[in-house]
Amino acid sequence: MSSDGILSSKWTRPDDFIKLQRLKQKKKQLAARVNSNNNNKRPELDDNDKSKLLEAKIAQKRNNPFAKSTDGAKKQKIDDQAYDATASEVRNTATSNLACLTSTRPPAAKLNLQKFDAQAFAKLLHQAKATQADEEDDAALAARQKHTPHLPMDWCLKTRVRFFCPTELPSTQLKTSQVASGLTSFVRCFDTNQTESTLDISDATRFNQCTYYWQHPHLPWLTLFPRSAKENNGITIGERERKALAEEWDYSFRGLFQLLRARQCPYFYLCANSFTVLFRAAGTGGRPETHALVTPSTRGMRSALQQEGIEYSMPLKQQQDAGEGGASNGSFTEETEANTSDSGTGLAYGQAKDIEHISDEDDDDDAWLESLGVDERELRRIQTTHARKLQAAEMSEDFSDNSLLLIEGVECQGFFSYLLNAKSTITSVGRLAGVPPTLLAPVAFPKATMQHLVPRSKKVRLDGIDYHSIDIKGVLLPTFLPSVAMLLCETRHTFSATLASSINTLSFSKATQKLLESTTPAESKEAVETDAGCLQVFGEQNLSDCGLLPAVVSAICRTGQNAVGLLERVCYQKGEGYAWS
Repeated sequence: MSSDGILSSKWTRPDDFIKLQRLKQKKKQLAARVNSNNNNKRPELDDNDKSKLLEAKIAQKRNNPFAKSTDGAKKQKIDDQAYDATASEVRNTATSNLACLTSTRPPAAKLNLQKFDAQAFAKLLHQAKATQADEEDDAALAARQKHTPHLPMDWCLKTRVRFFCPTELPSTQLKTSQVASGLTSFVRCFDTNQTESTLDISDATRFNQCTYYWQHPHLPWLTLFPRSAKENNGITIGERERKALAEEWDYSFRGLFQLLRARQCPYFYLCANSFTVLFRAAGTGGRPETHALVTPSTRGMRSALQQEGIEYSMPLKQQQDAGEGGASNGSFTEETEANTSDSGTGLAYGQAKDIEHISDEDDDDDAWLESLGVDERELRRIQTTHARKLQAAEMSEDFSDNSLLLIEGVECQGFFSYLLNAKSTITSVGRLAGVPPTLLAPVAFPKATMQHLVPRSKKVRLDGIDYHSIDIKGVLLPTFLPSVAMLLCETRHTFSATLASSINTLSFSKATQKLLESTTPAESKEAVETDAGCLQVFGEQNLSDCGLLPAVVSAICRTGQNAVGLLERVCYQKGEGYAWS
C-alpha cells in the first residue's frame, strides 16, 4: 500500500499541469514588463525642457492622410542641397572654374515672344462686339416674344412633358380618396369646379384626372405607340388571334366614328404602321365639317383613294407650290374639283393644269416624231422614260410632311369605309403583323381600355434656384396640356413646361395652322374674322356634351391668330399670359 501511494504522488494530474503552465507564462510576462519599464525610464526634465517640448508639440503639424506623396519632393530637395554643397566647394577652391560650374547647372527657361500681330487688338475688340451683339439679339428676341392670354393648340402627339415651378406642384403621391375622385371625374366627365358633389376637388385630384385616356387595342406585352418600338421585334400572332383582334377593332372603330359624327367625341387618332390619321369633329380646327388628316401619304395610297373616288387636298404641298409661283390657295373651288375629277387625280388645280399642259405637249411631240419616221419601238421607249420621270416627280414628296392629305365632308365617310376594307390598314408582315391600328381618344368608346400616365415628381436646381418638377412619359393627347395649364394657372403665379413631340405627327399642327391662315382675297378681313368668330361659337356649343372641360373645348375650337402652334417650350406668368417657342 505504501508503494502505491508513493507512485501516485509522483504523477501529475492534467488539470494541475495546465495550472503550472499558466503560472509560468504569467511570471515570464511580468518579468518582461518589469524589464521594459526599467529600460524605458525617461530622464527627469526640468521646467525649461518641458516648455520646449510643449512648444514643439504645438508647432508640430498633423499629417494629412489625403495629401499627395512628398517623397519625390524630398528627394529633389536633397539633390538640390548636395548640388549647392558641391558648388560652394568649387567656389572656394578655384575661381577660374566658375564658368564650368555655371555650365553644369540646368539651363534657365527661355522666354519665347510671339510675333507682333497688328490685328490682335482689332480681333479682341471684334470678339467683344460680337458678344455684345449676341446679347442684344437675345434681348430683342425676348422683346419680340408674344404674350397671349390663351395657350395655342398643338395637334401633334407628345411623348414626354416636364413641368417646372418655383412653388410646389400638385402631389403625385395620392390618397385613396384622391385616386377615386380623379378616376370618377374622368369616367363620368365631371367638372369638379362647377358640379356639386362630394368628390375631392384638390389640385392633386384634378391633376390625376388629366392623366387618363382611352385606347384600343391594348396588349400589355406590346408597345402600340409608337408602333416602331424595338420591343415589338420577333413577336408573332396566330391566325385565330388575328381574326379575333380584327373583329374587335372593326366594332370599336365603327363606334368611335359614330361618336365623332354625333359630336360626342371631339377627335381621335388612328395610328397604323405606315401612316397616322387624325379624325376631327365639325367645328374643331376651324373646319365646319367632319374631316380627317392623313400623314404621311404615298403615291400608292393616293392612287387607291382616286380609284375609290375619294377627293382630297394637300395643304402643305400647295403651300410649297405657291412659294414657287404655282396658282393654288389651299382650298378647293368648284372649278378646281371639276378639273381634278377630269384629270383623275386628287392634286391641286395648278398641278392638274400642269399635267394637262404636259399631256398636250406629249401628243404634239409624238405626232412630230411619227412624222419624222421614228420607229414605234423607239417611240414607246421614249414614252416609258418620260412616264418614269413624271412618276419620280410625283413620288418625290412621299413620306414627308408635304404629303399630308386633307379629307373632309362627305369624302370623310368614304375614307372611313376605305380604312375598314383596305388590306394595308392591318399589315400582314413586319412589326406588329396582324395587330390592328391603335385608336386613341380622350373619351370612352366601345371596346376601349382606359390607360393612365404615371407622373414622377422631384426637385431640381437650375441657376442656383430650386424648382419643383413633374416628369411624364407616354401618349400625351392634344387636350392634356390645356387641361393641366388651366389647373396651374388658377393656383400658381408662374410655371414652365418642355415637351417632346412625335415626329410623324408634326404636320397635323402645320396643316391646321396653314388652313386657318388661308383666306380668299375677295373676302374682307372683318368678314373673315366675323365668320371665324361665329364658327368658333357654334363649334363650342355643338361640342358642349363631348365630355371635355369647357375651357378645353374652347381651345380646340379657337380660330384666328395664334390659335394653333407647334409647342416645344411653354412659359406662363400671371398678368402677362403665355409665351412659347
